Amino acid sequence: MVIGGLQKLSLIDYPAKVAAVVFTQGCLFRCPYCHNPELVPLKQDSYISEDDVLRFLNGQRNFIDGVCITGGEPTLHHDLPDFIKKIKSMNLLVKLDTNGINPNMVEKMIAADLLDYIAMDVKHRWEKYDCVAHTGNETALENCKKTFYLIQSSGVDHEFRTTVFPAEHAEEDFFTIAGYLLPGEKYYIQDIRYGKNLNKHLDKTKELNVSKIAATLRSKYPRVQVDVR
Repeated sequence: MVIGGLQKLSLIDYPAKVAAVVFTQGCLFRCPYCHNPELVPLKQDSYISEDDVLRFLNGQRNFIDGVCITGGEPTLHHDLPDFIKKIKSMNLLVKLDTNGINPNMVEKMIAADLLDYIAMDVKHRWEKYDCVAHTGNETALENCKKTFYLIQSSGVDHEFRTTVFPAEHAEEDFFTIAGYLLPGEKYYIQDIRYGKNLNKHLDKTKELNVSKIAATLRSKYPRVQVDVR
């Protein structure tokens, strides 16, 4: 595992749980608003060693409920399942944050009962996905769709979420995305965070009313759990 950071305590990254957050290094997406741009490059050297992270988690296992593994994109790391097995051996819950790029890895971990919660970022409606992800790769989109439907059928507690990017999103895009969800599923829309972004020259003049969008989504899709984060 190439680990880019460790947040020792979080009350917001794992719903209703006290968690530590492990940030993996490397991502294939180039979302302009990414607020962890230092985690995007595919580096070989860890900020903190896997052994040090595991040692810390073992020492904290009586004080935290679980671990959120995020990035970057965790599923790019072939040894992620082994890393999670070591965490699970401490009787800690594991939440995975993913952009969906590696459905085979997600499927493998679901089958091995390694994940207690999954959060997938849905960047845009499918036909406009690369307007945000900027991969230029049709396979990447197909992989994200596979992961989305895999999570829906997994039986694992999960959520989907979209960061509101006014430069590329319109209100109707969120209605389309919410339409992909099944009754009872959770959908969070997250307001963009300007400041430390991958693209340092984002257009900040465009705005969308996130609270209004969420209210309209709740009205149109009452059986989907819509909220603002």
